[in-house]
Amino acid sequence: MTGMLASVKNLAEAELVLNANVDIIDLKQPEFGALGALDVESVAEIVSKINGRNTISATIGDLPMDANIIFNAVCEMAKTGVDFVKIGFFPEGDWLSIVQKLANLIEIRLIAVLFADTKPDFSMISEFKKANFAGVMLDTMDKKKGSLSDVMEYEMIAEFVTLAKTQNLICGLAGSLRLENIAKLSTLQPDYLGFRGALCVKNSRVDAIDVNALKAIRQTLK
Repeated sequence: MTGMLASVKNLAEAELVLNANVDIIDLKQPEFGALGALDVESVAEIVSKINGRNTISATIGDLPMDANIIFNAVCEMAKTGVDFVKIGFFPEGDWLSIVQKLANLIEIRLIAVLFADTKPDFSMISEFKKANFAGVMLDTMDKKKGSLSDVMEYEMIAEFVTLAKTQNLICGLAGSLRLENIAKLSTLQPDYLGFRGALCVKNSRVDAIDVNALKAIRQTLK
């Protein structure tokens, strides 16, 4: 069964999605980019308040593809006690050097995020596995281009899911997903579908969460 990841930007939203029984509470700051990060103090506070009642992930932000910068950011975010640390792999820089440096962090559960609208290299999925990553997600970088289903062919999304499952990696799909995307993407049986904008007032990812929208998506994914 496909679970639901809900991205939130503060404690109030985290408690809201917790009460909706989402499967992963994902901490980010949408105003700061595709994977904009919350500060580590806020993340630590939310982790403390949730107190083990739900799985929590957090992103390290839209950072330069520099191995040392990424490594340090991952280590800092991991100190907050989140279950997963998400790392965006943007279309510049030496991905392999980053992955190899992160391979030493075997105590941290890492999720690699690839961006469908940047023509990502799916051959890296096996490298993530070699480096002890826990999972991979397919997202979108430019939210103005539409949903994941708008920027990538269904067959390519299916290939991503298959490759992830072949490597026994947790697999997530996200990227401006809407209620109407759930049925078709669920047929691929990813582990999670991720949402932010579709949960918010006026479908605006920087606005507050709309309780009715949250309930509608949670009900559809049950």
